[in-house]
Amino acid sequence: MVQSASADVILQSEQASGFTDPLTGLGNRNRLREKVTQLAAERADDPAPFTIGIANLDGFRPINDLFGRDAGDEILCQVAHRLSACMPSGAIVTRQGSDEFAFVLPLVFERHGAERVGAMFKEVLSAPYDLGDRHVRLSASFGFAVYPFAGEDFPDLLKSAETALYRSKRKGTGRVTVYSSEIADEMRRSTQIEQALRNAIIADEVDVHFQPIVNLAGDEVVGFEALARWTDADLGFVSPAVFVPLAEERGFIDILTETLLRKAAAAAVAWPHDLFLSFNLSSAQLTDLRTSQNVMSIINRVGLDPRRLELEITETAVVADPETAGKIIADLRAEGVRISLDDFGTGQSSLGRLMDFSFDKLKIDRAFVSRITQDPAAEHIIRAIVAMCEGLGLEVVAEGVEDFAEALKLKALGCGMAQGYFYGKAMDRNAVKTFLAEKYVDFTGQFGRV
Repeated sequence: MVQSASADVILQSEQASGFTDPLTGLGNRNRLREKVTQLAAERADDPAPFTIGIANLDGFRPINDLFGRDAGDEILCQVAHRLSACMPSGAIVTRQGSDEFAFVLPLVFERHGAERVGAMFKEVLSAPYDLGDRHVRLSASFGFAVYPFAGEDFPDLLKSAETALYRSKRKGTGRVTVYSSEIADEMRRSTQIEQALRNAIIADEVDVHFQPIVNLAGDEVVGFEALARWTDADLGFVSPAVFVPLAEERGFIDILTETLLRKAAAAAVAWPHDLFLSFNLSSAQLTDLRTSQNVMSIINRVGLDPRRLELEITETAVVADPETAGKIIADLRAEGVRISLDDFGTGQSSLGRLMDFSFDKLKIDRAFVSRITQDPAAEHIIRAIVAMCEGLGLEVVAEGVEDFAEALKLKALGCGMAQGYFYGKAMDRNAVKTFLAEKYVDFTGQFGRV
């Protein structure tokens, strides 16, 4: 009883001095700073390494929205209990705030050790959380920093761990990253690209190019997919595979997409009216109910018939918020806009997506098309996709067609449309005019096909 009373006095003292998180009973940021500063001072003369780490729960925010704040608090307490129970000897765990926890590992001296501990923590936190009448699963992302290589004082070490955590979050969910100079350089370059891209958007320097989409039955161009292109004066050409995800994760994908859609739609207005424009929506836009209104506002301003617009979305884009995504898709289709499921077969629960949402077209990913002439399995998969789409009333486009043999095989399998380098690379607005002038009589955007 005396020991328990003493523990209560200590706990009350810590809370009064601001060293304890009131929800979980763990130490807080002040306790973390104290422990790191103490270790660094002890090892200053002979800087034996130690490690600090940060864990962030992936997808925690919707828990509060779906199940209420009390459920979120219960999960945080369970996380605190699990981490406390598996801390190595001499280590401490603290709560940094919200869904973030930090720890100090005095006996973890190098990267491989940190990765092993991170993998163990990740496994522990991935087990189901009991909320009484339901169970919830979450993953966690981790960032580690090793003293003194990643910093010699608390602010620098914490910043390095946060940088490593940020990189883990960029790479997906359930990742473990240990800070290194290479990672720091990567993050600095990302920030450099971000600032340059923001300026380029303001200056209207991000362009849009167009890749032809062909009807395989007659090898006729039936539309173009709009693709983002950006060349910076200092950075040179920056791949859209780099700057589009960066804009999404840094929170300005909306303004980038709206700029590109406006340019693409303005170009498409001048094309022959039997050609459609295909344009990609980001996953962030499928969680924002304003998206359908924004899209319609842009194409109405430039005068593009919504029946000539196809919006491409990926399987993973509709997973984050299926209800909102379904509402956006339904609203756009009601306006005459067609919806295409992009990269089919590379996401999760592909067949489930076809049952849950109304699509007009499906695009077969390049991963299958590139193997169609050498791999019988790829051929059978594409044959099955084409047959399935025929039964569902969906059009089919094969992406990434690069040679005649692939085109011939796709045509034999009954695939309706194709795009890829074999039919033409992405070209700018003026090159599209030249391209169409060769296929249309007196091309002005108003005449029919020869």
